[in-house]
Amino acid sequence: MKLVVGLGNPGRKYEGTRHNIGFEVVREVARRSTHGKVKTAFEGETVEANIAGEKCLILCPSTFMNRSGQSVQKARDFFKLENDALLVVCDDFSIPVGTLRMRPKGSAGGQNGLRDIINRLGQEFSRLRVGIGPVPDRWNPADFVLGKFNKAESQEMEHVVVRAADAVADWVQSGTQFCMNKYNAPGKDNAAGNENAGGKKETGKANKKASSKTTGKQTEAEDNTT
Repeated sequence: MKLVVGLGNPGRKYEGTRHNIGFEVVREVARRSTHGKVKTAFEGETVEANIAGEKCLILCPSTFMNRSGQSVQKARDFFKLENDALLVVCDDFSIPVGTLRMRPKGSAGGQNGLRDIINRLGQEFSRLRVGIGPVPDRWNPADFVLGKFNKAESQEMEHVVVRAADAVADWVQSGTQFCMNKYNAPGKDNAAGNENAGGKKETGKANKKASSKTTGKQTEAEDNTT
């Protein structure tokens, strides 16, 4: 059995935002591969799916982004799964919009949903990052990820969601390395565990610095969305 998790924020307010692209991808996976009903379990929305003959549980945590690990840990522990049976799909503002990046492990790289999962489960699980960047100059990254795609980006992301769903299916059937070779952007370093390469660390620091300026103005619920 595999556990496929899409990260995002619950509620109509956040539908269509950049931060919710993980939800969009796994819902496309579910549309293709299940006829079951969506259920509420493990502090999230779940649906069972059959992908390439493999039983899978698709999970969208309802905990808000920064507490995603609560939901993922409950599902993983309930089914007694190892981390190699887990795939997390999320946004990444440090790579160009539409780019896919599969990794077998690594740091959170500025993605707070991933950070919470790592804090609870460790770094050894696969993740599929979907590019939503770059963050425009003088933008607060927290505001950027909670914003919506423009018209041109929305059209592009429709195709990206389909391709990302293909990557999920390939991960279930053929594994992480196969997906890295097939989907990671040409010219990118596909070596395992290189999520801190290049400008990644600087971006994470910029996110933290920019976010800290607005923390006092946010409610607790808003704090948990980014």
